[in-house]
Amino acid sequence: MGSKLEEITEKALFASRWILAPIFLGLSLALLALGIKFFQEAYHLIMDVLVKDEADLVLVVLALIDISLVGSLIVMVMFSGYENFVSTIDAKGTDTLGWLGKMDSGTLKLKVAASIVAISSIHLLRVFMKAETTDNDKIKWYVILHMTFVLSAVLLGVLDKMSFSKHRDHA
Repeated sequence: MGSKLEEITEKALFASRWILAPIFLGLSLALLALGIKFFQEAYHLIMDVLVKDEADLVLVVLALIDISLVGSLIVMVMFSGYENFVSTIDAKGTDTLGWLGKMDSGTLKLKVAASIVAISSIHLLRVFMKAETTDNDKIKWYVILHMTFVLSAVLLGVLDKMSFSKHRDHA
């Protein structure tokens, strides 16, 4: 009886990973929303390019870059998370992602942390470009927050290197 209960429990636990599949699919809706916002911003940029000054133009371009980085982050989490925790993606043909199947959860965390630092850097650059209209105390907190992200990413990298690099070398 105990063996049968254990087997049923293990099968149920293993099957529960499929609960994540709709979540990863939901991320594609977030990607769609970002795509719509990207093209909305690009449309406004094109319509106003002749009347915008250089600083405002750069700020809009930075916002577009920011959207593309967040979109790339969504794709990375969506595919890698599905591949690592739900099921192997069987991508037939030539339209495949070179990194698919090669990114474990530790590497994914590092890539997410690096992406957050990059996104934070863009936000900080946008704040600096409007520094004359931004309170110095606010700028200080933006810098502190950004440095917290940088330090967290570095510490994640160090911990990953200490904990898992030997396992990856043997795999």
